[in-house]
Amino acid sequence: MTSIIKTNSSIITEIEKKYRKNNIPDIHVGDSVKISLLIQEGNKERIQISEGVIISKNNAQLNATITVRKVLQNVGVEKVYLINSPRIKNILITRRSKVRKAKLYYLRKRSGKATRLKQKFN
Repeated sequence: MTSIIKTNSSIITEIEKKYRKNNIPDIHVGDSVKISLLIQEGNKERIQISEGVIISKNNAQLNATITVRKVLQNVGVEKVYLINSPRIKNILITRRSKVRKAKLYYLRKRSGKATRLKQKFN
């Protein structure tokens, strides 16, 4: 029974290798990122850039996601992106921050200067 499970998991990893992206940078919680998304409008496609701070990261192999938060017109907006999605063309890290938590949900309750994170220089 265990050998069947091992062979099934190896088959799954082989299939997932096809769909996994290679150009993903090493991203962490607290990073400020610019994400280039492929948006389809009618029969045309264009690239839209979305930026914000990564407040959480879920490492689930092919289903890995990041939650990006930004403030637009005094309203906090969060969006979950599937990292290996074919719609994401590029992820650019603009700034790295020093954080001590794995999830930065406390930023939801803060506004203005209280949302600043200390920059990490490496």
